[in-house]
Amino acid sequence: MSKCTVLIIEDEKNIQTFMGKILKRHDYRVLYADTGAQGLELLRSQCPDIILLDLGLPDMDGDDIIREARTWTSTPIIVISARTAEKEKVLALDLGADDYITKPFGTSELLARIRASLRHSNRLRTNDTLYLRPYRHDGMVLDFSKRLLKVNGAVIHLTPIEYKIVAYLAQNSGKVITYASILSNVWGPYADDDNKILRVNMANIRRKIEDDPAQPKYIFTEVGVGYRMAEDEEEAEV
Repeated sequence: MSKCTVLIIEDEKNIQTFMGKILKRHDYRVLYADTGAQGLELLRSQCPDIILLDLGLPDMDGDDIIREARTWTSTPIIVISARTAEKEKVLALDLGADDYITKPFGTSELLARIRASLRHSNRLRTNDTLYLRPYRHDGMVLDFSKRLLKVNGAVIHLTPIEYKIVAYLAQNSGKVITYASILSNVWGPYADDDNKILRVNMANIRRKIEDDPAQPKYIFTEVGVGYRMAEDEEEAEV
């Protein structure tokens, strides 16, 4: 099996080196770019499988790279940045980034996010029906074909809207999904952009599936941005 190629667009050499070492140790092929222009050139010439992008580059803003790349490629982009403002995370995701990691971050988190983005990208590219295999994580099993959710063997009764929310997050497990994306997917393109209806449904879902809704282990809140479902255990082992 050929190695996946990761393009790191990052001007801080120590972070570049840190990520490169981790990725090579896990059998990824790694390309490096210190500037946005160099990154776009490598993206065009080398066609990497995934991009790790710092937003604060010396020659251009990372958002402009996302905007430019999305006019001609669907290659997954994970933003890696010290910027913590919620609106900046949402902007990057809305422009077409697949995920967002805030510095500092750990090895396992980086690898999990890469796996999740690659998995989703491959699924979209091949029209693979892999996601019809049940989602599993720590006692939770979601059988998409039967529309059946179980936690520790007990059937959980969800409303149709609650099911659509959980299924959408499970199909994108490990990735942060913005409020706007969930609203559009569940309620349709003309959904009201008020998050209140989503928050109410999420509170009901958590009451049904979590031992302690205040300390969730299945669906996590990315404050001001959206939600993330714990990564599918079978996918995590790949």
